[in-house]
Amino acid sequence: MGTPLVPAGEPVVEPVLEWTIRRDAEDIRTLMGWITSSTKRRERETLIVRTRELLAEIEHAAQRLDELR
Repeated sequence: MGTPLVPAGEPVVEPVLEWTIRRDAEDIRTLMGWITSSTKRRERETLIVRTRELLAEIEHAAQRLDELR
């Protein structure tokens, strides 16, 4: 990835990572509801792909938090 926008030593990084995890978790919860109510295969696949992307983002944010702590 390129140079980070905010250096790791900045105090704003931790709250942003924590917010990212919370927000992505909320979005995943919404997507899961949509997946269960979806009747179209292609739509479900698209929602599942987006859910996986958000899970990867959560994993990355959690790893960064571990590094900072």
